[in-house]
Amino acid sequence: MERIGFAVGYDPAMDGRDMAHWMREAEERGYEIGFFSETIELMRDSVSSLSAIALATERLTIGCTQIVRLRSPLVMAQTAASLDELSGGRLMLAPGSCTSTHAKRHGLEPADPGVALREWIESMRLILAGGNVSYDGELVKFKDVELGFEPPRRHLPMFVPATSRKGLRIAGAIGDGVLLNAVCSPEYSANALKIVREAVEESGRDWDSFEVAQLINCSVADDEATALDAMRWEVASKLDPIQLPFIAGPKMRVGEPYFHPDDFPKFEEAWRQGGKQALIEAVPDSYIRGMTASGTPEQVKQKVQQYRDVGVRLPILRPAAKDQAERLLDLFAVA
Repeated sequence: MERIGFAVGYDPAMDGRDMAHWMREAEERGYEIGFFSETIELMRDSVSSLSAIALATERLTIGCTQIVRLRSPLVMAQTAASLDELSGGRLMLAPGSCTSTHAKRHGLEPADPGVALREWIESMRLILAGGNVSYDGELVKFKDVELGFEPPRRHLPMFVPATSRKGLRIAGAIGDGVLLNAVCSPEYSANALKIVREAVEESGRDWDSFEVAQLINCSVADDEATALDAMRWEVASKLDPIQLPFIAGPKMRVGEPYFHPDDFPKFEEAWRQGGKQALIEAVPDSYIRGMTASGTPEQVKQKVQQYRDVGVRLPILRPAAKDQAERLLDLFAVA
């Protein structure tokens, strides 16, 4: 049986009740994981959304991205243990790096993203493991901390979301798995997984027991042009002046072939002239074809298989629009 997951969180039209409904539908179709992504665009928050999803499902593993530094390690550990309790021990957590763009958006002082990610993960694991604990790191410091209740599990799986070479190495060194980013091609994924595997094996762990998941943007329609148009908005969301500097460069350095620097001034000009809508219209079809699974049902299935072929063990599919959710779920149903 092929493993498959379903993801939500980016579509502003999909509210908490919608997300809970579609996750229940995913569970009924045999999907393994339901994943929620917090976004820099300040869509719904992970705690509210995952609570709704946990109460709507019974077997589905539930997971979410939470950017470190936006919550203290203690709050993140406390919340994770509470969500794991609420879901009956079904939570996985994806602690994500706090980039300079995240820090600026949230009014935080600059700090090394790699150091913060390592210290948040280490200290959260320490708190969750139990007992009265202290931590004295470069950025994280606390003394005599202990959860006031007994969580259902003392070890929660943490898949590290990673895009850059540095992030991929951190994921391989300390994560229970890696969560590769959305809007990335199979070619990027192949290159990224070489970096992750090297770090896993350097840490003395078994690659076969390390989880490899990826968020894959999907748009399915009866004709390719309609599917591409439905996905154009999400690809554009990675190309605005805020996102582009910290998304395109790291992906290109890993080996993403579908970003072209010659296009970047065109994107900037489109944004300056007409904002979000003009940028959406400026996105070339080649970006969508290359870095998403968009097209007819058969084209979407073939593209998802390409991610599997390069080593993604758990594709987590995110629909381009709410009205595509049922069709996408049916396309990959395993039960």
